[in-house]
Formats: sequence, structure tokens, C-alpha cells
Amino acid sequence: MSKKYILIALFSICFLGFSQAKKASPKFKVIAFYTAKNDQAHISFVHEANKWFPKIAEENHFEYDSTSNWDNLNAKFLEQYKVVLFLDTRPETSDQRVAFQKYMENGGGFIGFHFSAFALNNSSYPQNWDWYHNTFLGSGEYGSNTWRPTSAVLRVENKDPITIGLPKTFSSQPNEWYRWSNALTKNPDIKILVAIDESSFPLGTGPKAHEIWHSGYYPVVWTNKKYKMLYINMGHNDIDYEHGTNKTLSNTFENENQNKLILNALQIFGNSKK
Repeated sequence: MSKKYILIALFSICFLGFSQAKKASPKFKVIAFYTAKNDQAHISFVHEANKWFPKIAEENHFEYDSTSNWDNLNAKFLEQYKVVLFLDTRPETSDQRVAFQKYMENGGGFIGFHFSAFALNNSSYPQNWDWYHNTFLGSGEYGSNTWRPTSAVLRVENKDPITIGLPKTFSSQPNEWYRWSNALTKNPDIKILVAIDESSFPLGTGPKAHEIWHSGYYPVVWTNKKYKMLYINMGHNDIDYEHGTNKTLSNTFENENQNKLILNALQIFGNSKK
């Protein structure tokens, strides 16, 4: 009898271990691409992101990987992942761009942050990728930005699963806010989810007059209805440039509402069927 009970106990332990392993397996995998070589504010954001996402992934049972090797942006590598993140920049080679476009057209998920949408002719990031900037993101070229990084009151513009749980208005973390060449409101494929609320004006402190916005309509979070994608203007931490310390003065992920928006999108894209 004792041998019988020992066998039952061993079987139960093995079954429990199997069940726990099965339960712990990730629901989906996320891959983040980054460069982290240019503006100190973007570098700070990337480092912060690569600490925050693993934590949130463990809590929500998905897997987060990151890489600075943009040559990994190829079909074989991407087939492991349900969601791609661009933390600061964009792919630059033709092969990388073709692979990303095919990934999105085949049902992949994407979240791009802040500088990942930047394009300006006669700069290091010219507008030389029409599908990405005009068709996919819809924003076109960079137009201008506020300075210095400041918090804004943001307003939820449209109901969407990505904005579930958000209040109608909420305060953001400090950020450098972008204006774009294309009018996103005139693009039928673009659904604006969050915009700057008028109560934020004047937005920015200068010192240059054009770095302070006094009026206007500025979308900061939107999706393209033809793809599983989200662009988020946030991703520029405040930095102590003036005293030469380059110390991080604010953190993007220290904001419950912003984090909820990101997590909603990750779970929707990650759990969807291609």
C-alpha cells in the first residue's frame, strides 16, 4: 500500500509541475527594436522602457524581448512575435522596411513611440519611406515641436478597446510634443484616440516663441484602421541639459493612464488572431 501511495504522490507532483509550467507559458511574444544612440532624452526613454516592459510582461504573462540589431527585422525572426515595438527610431534599409511592411500586412501588431515617426528632409532621417510615413502612420513629415518637455492635459477623442478604462481627460508625463505635416483628421483610415486638450495651452516654455503652442488641434495617440497598430507621441523624458549632467528629470512610465493605454494595446494585438 505504501508503494501505491508513493506512486500517487509522485504522479501528483509531476502533474502539478506540468500544470504550473503550462500556466506559466507566455500568451504571446513582443519584440522591441531600438537604437539608443542619439538624443539623451530618447536614450533615457529606451533604458526606462527596457526595464518597464519586462516587469509588465511578467505580470501579464507575455514575453518581452528587445534588440538594437535592426537586421533582425526579417520574416524568419518576426514570425516568433505577435507585436513589434519601435522605441525610438525606424528601420533604414530596404530589406528591413520590406520585411516590416509584409509583417504588418499579414496581420502583425505594432506600437511606435515618439521619435519612431520622425521624418524630415535634409536631416539624418529624411522622409524617404512613403508607405510608413504617409500610408501607415499617416502623419507625413515632422512639422515642429514644443520645448521644453512639459506635461499636458490629454483628452480621449474616440471610444476604442485601447482606451477602455481611461478617464475622459488625464495629465501626461512631461514630453516633447510633435506637430505633423499631414492633417490626420482628414485621413479616413486614421482613428485619433487621444489629443491635447485646450486647457494645456500655452504648452511649452520656450525659450523660442515657436516652441510654445497657444492653440490648435494636436493628435498624440492614434491608430490606422487597416492595421493592428498604434502610434504614441510620448517617449521623450525631460533631461538636465542646462547643467551638463544629462540627468533624467522625468519618467514616461510613471503614469497609470499612459501605462493602461499601452497595456491595452499590447493585449489586444498580442491576443488577436492573424
